[in-house]
Amino acid sequence: MSDAVAPAILIEGARKAYKPIVGTPARDAVHDVTIRVAPGTIHGLLGPNGAGKTTTLKMLLGLVRPTAGTFSILGQDSTRPAGRRDVGFMPEQPYFPQHLTATQALRLYALLSGVPRAEIPGRIAALLERVGLSGRERTRLDAFSRGMLQRLGIAQALINDPRVVVLDEPASGLDPVGQRDVRNLMLSLRDAGVTVLLSSHQLSEVETVCDDVTIMNAGRVAAEGDLDDLLNVAGHTSIRARGLGEELPPAVAVHAGSVAASGGVWVFSVPDEAVRAVVDAIDDAGGAVVSVSPMRDSLEDYFARMLAETVTEGGAR
Repeated sequence: MSDAVAPAILIEGARKAYKPIVGTPARDAVHDVTIRVAPGTIHGLLGPNGAGKTTTLKMLLGLVRPTAGTFSILGQDSTRPAGRRDVGFMPEQPYFPQHLTATQALRLYALLSGVPRAEIPGRIAALLERVGLSGRERTRLDAFSRGMLQRLGIAQALINDPRVVVLDEPASGLDPVGQRDVRNLMLSLRDAGVTVLLSSHQLSEVETVCDDVTIMNAGRVAAEGDLDDLLNVAGHTSIRARGLGEELPPAVAVHAGSVAASGGVWVFSVPDEAVRAVVDAIDDAGGAVVSVSPMRDSLEDYFARMLAETVTEGGAR
C-alpha cells in the first residue's frame, strides 16, 4: 500500500497482556502487532488457533481493552463508539435471541445501528435475499441451522450499509455452496468500494479473494504483504503441457521439478533460465504448451513452512 494512501484500517503496536492467575507473570496474547489495510481491498488475517487474531480484532472494535497500541478505522479512533459508525462486524460465533424471527432480529440490529426506520424493511428484504435466506423471513432462529445463522450473521454485519466490514470466520459451518456465496459476497463488497478485513482458517478462501494478508503466530506478525509476492517462488516457472505421452522427454525431464500429470496434462516447474529450452523441447517432441506462469506455492504450503520456520528460529511457543 502506498504511503500516500491513508489506510482504511490501522492497527499499530497492538498488545494485550493477560494475568490468568494472581501472582503469575502477565502473558502476552498479542505483542507489537501492526496491520494496515488499504481502502477498498480485502485483507486476510491468518494464523493457527491461539495466534491472537480474534483478540486483535476485538481490540480494534473496542470489545477488548488493549494493553497498548493505537487503533483506527477511516481515520477515527475505533476503540470509541463514534469511530465504529461506518463498520459492520460479524463475530466468529454469532449469537442471536432464539425467540426472534430473521426479520425481527435484523430489525433490532438496524435500529441499534441507527438505520432510518423507513429504510429498514427494504434493507432486510434485500439482505436476506443477498445471503441466501429468502423465504426464511418469519422463521424463528431456534429453527435455524448453524450455516443459516452464519448467513444471518453476515446480513447483520451489513445492515447499516458500512464502509468497512470485519468478518471473523464467515464461512464457518457453511457447505461448499455457502462458502462460494460468501466469497462472491466479499468480492461484490470490494467492487462497491467497501474495505473488508477477513479472519479465516479457510486458506483457499483467503487465497481466492484477498489482495493482501497478514499471518499471525504466537501473538505476533509472522509475515505480511501481497499474496503474489508471498507465494511466487523466485527463480522458477510453472509450465503446463499436453501431448507428451506417458513420460516427459529427456530434454524436459532434466530440468523439471514438482512434476504432476493428470488427464494427459503435465504440470512441472523449471528454473527460469531453462524455460526457452524446455518450451522448444516440448515442441520438438510434438507436445503443446498450455501455459507458462511464475511458479506459485499454495497458501497451505507457504503457511505450513512459515510456521515451521518460526518455531525453528524462535523455539517452541
